[in-house]
Amino acid sequence: MKKTLLSLSVAAAAMMVAGSVSAASFPARPIQVIVPYSAGGSTDLSLRVFADVFEKNFEGKQMVIRNQPGGGGSIGTSAAAHGRPDGYTIGAAAQGPIAIKPHIGGTDYEVGSFNYVGLFARSLQVMVACKDAPFADYDSFVEYAKSNKPQVGNSGAGGANQISAEAFAEAAGIKIESIPFEGSSKARTACIGGHIDAMVASPAEAKAASEAGQMTPLFVMEDKRIDLFPDTPTAVEKGVDFTWSSWKGLVAPKNVDADALAWLRDAVKTVATDPAFIKKMTDMGEFVTYEDAATFEKRVQNDADVAKKVLEDLGMLGMNK
Repeated sequence: MKKTLLSLSVAAAAMMVAGSVSAASFPARPIQVIVPYSAGGSTDLSLRVFADVFEKNFEGKQMVIRNQPGGGGSIGTSAAAHGRPDGYTIGAAAQGPIAIKPHIGGTDYEVGSFNYVGLFARSLQVMVACKDAPFADYDSFVEYAKSNKPQVGNSGAGGANQISAEAFAEAAGIKIESIPFEGSSKARTACIGGHIDAMVASPAEAKAASEAGQMTPLFVMEDKRIDLFPDTPTAVEKGVDFTWSSWKGLVAPKNVDADALAWLRDAVKTVATDPAFIKKMTDMGEFVTYEDAATFEKRVQNDADVAKKVLEDLGMLGMNK
């Protein structure tokens, strides 16, 4: 009996040692990040920069990008949610697939289906006036929208740009007519051609077009003015409590190994605060923002709540269920 108990004790001790070694050596093989979009887009490019800086910070560790597009990002996001919970398969977190699409339907996950690892970048948004628009600044835009419904272009029905424009309109107490296009490039072409009144654009898009006299920035969807547009106000300073930006982060399966998750969360902070990463992302037009898991999850939930209300008002809630 004593021999049996001794054997059990030795076995238990061995398991504890093995477990601690395993945790300490994570990751022992490449970490796979599922990007729910095709190669070459902003999410894909950002994750490739992240992976490059990750490998330079953690010598001998590897991060591999796997593109799994389709379903507006929901196919790859679903794969990340249902991946093996060992920490070696995680996902690129994007606003559309996580905070918006579950409300429209057709997904097998929701906001609470993930463990949030961390946020490392945001894509800011600017409302711009298009060619020949009947307004040229924030005040005239809002005044015009009180008695008219300006046509505001977006990159697709139910997408982040439509949500942000409609959410702002509700917060400001105005009405707009959302005009969906097949992608932001077609919306931009319509804007430059004067076929719509306004659109939501990235700062980089708005900067180049405004310098060419093709668009006029109206307001930035941040709480403070940004360096690219120091003379362009925010809705907040105009008295409208509204901010919006799309984001890029990392998520893991809900029941992922706790030690692996803790390591990954620390790794996101390391990469997101690396000066080389910040420079590369800034040069790409991204706004580097580090948020820990709890803060990131709160942001996602807030955006999901806003999106749900807008989609409900538009009659799009659950339309694909």
